[in-house]
Amino acid sequence: MDVTAAAQAAAPRSAKPSDPAPVNSDFETFLKMLTTQMQNQDPLNPVESSDFAVQLATFSGVEQQVRTNDLLSALTSQLGAGGIADLAGWVGMEARSTAPALFRGQPVSIAPRPDSGADAAQLVVLDEQGAEVQRLALSVSEDAYLWAGTDAAGIPLPDGLYRFEVESFAGGELLGRSPAEVYSTVAEARIADGKTALVLDSGVSVAAGDVTALRAPS
Repeated sequence: MDVTAAAQAAAPRSAKPSDPAPVNSDFETFLKMLTTQMQNQDPLNPVESSDFAVQLATFSGVEQQVRTNDLLSALTSQLGAGGIADLAGWVGMEARSTAPALFRGQPVSIAPRPDSGADAAQLVVLDEQGAEVQRLALSVSEDAYLWAGTDAAGIPLPDGLYRFEVESFAGGELLGRSPAEVYSTVAEARIADGKTALVLDSGVSVAAGDVTALRAPS
């Protein structure tokens, strides 16, 4: 009996030729084929030893493919678990980015970055709609600035999201305006499209690649 006939004898009657079979199924089918062929070969015209050698080589290749697939599956599971463990390290930390900050009566830590050629700078505070609500003088250094969130009379501004920009001046002329970075607490970390995304306590989502600094909660 040749290999084709053995396959027909060993294959289940309900199997459809068009149905895709996984490697594990092919492995079991091959064993049935080989066993059936040996049981039904003509004693007066046995299969040539060279043909057996080819079939055994095929058997070995299928077996190695099965083991490789199992190993890859195990590695994928381990990498997935490791990725989740890495994400846990972000949660609860304070990440610095240009995302809006959530103000709830507590000071907001800002990292202004005036132009290198500036001799004066101002911090521009914008509300969630983009309207300017405050303008404060800054030093031209990149030292951290603590925004109190109060108006000129010391009254706290309404709770909500605020964005910050820095205007740089030289000789009274405006050099440029750039977003200021603020520290916000990371409430959630997730993987989206293969990239790490961070959800801040403000509800704003930022890419991990856009975070320029990370620190423990103050």
